[in-house]
Amino acid sequence: MVDVGTKPTSHREAVACGRIRLAPATLTLLRGHRLRKGNVLVTAELAGIQAAKRTAELIPLCHQVALSHVRVRCELIPSGVEVCAAATCAGQTGVEMEALTATSVALLTIYDMCKAVDKKMVIGPLRLVRKTKTPLTEKEQP
Repeated sequence: MVDVGTKPTSHREAVACGRIRLAPATLTLLRGHRLRKGNVLVTAELAGIQAAKRTAELIPLCHQVALSHVRVRCELIPSGVEVCAAATCAGQTGVEMEALTATSVALLTIYDMCKAVDKKMVIGPLRLVRKTKTPLTEKEQP
């Protein structure tokens, strides 16, 4: 694990997005909330948030980060679903792994919930869209 103990605390944010391609019939079932496992998009969003909070348990040598906010949004697009996750914290290391993990697990949740009706789903691409680091003011310093 990399020593980040001497790095200054900064406000950090990362956004990651990914897609899953679904068959048109699967999209119709999704839109109509007619899949047997329930509301796919809401479940995927919750799964992504839970995954972001457990990233350090899943990725070896990844620092435990005190997340201040995680947002996961699933949006129907003509070819399937786009998932975007944003993670923020005030810390000494970035939150891109948390955003990427949230996106990945949300996509895997969609896959799991649709696999009974769609055998040709494809996940990808998955990418880091943005990461920022802003120094904290004196007032905000721990």
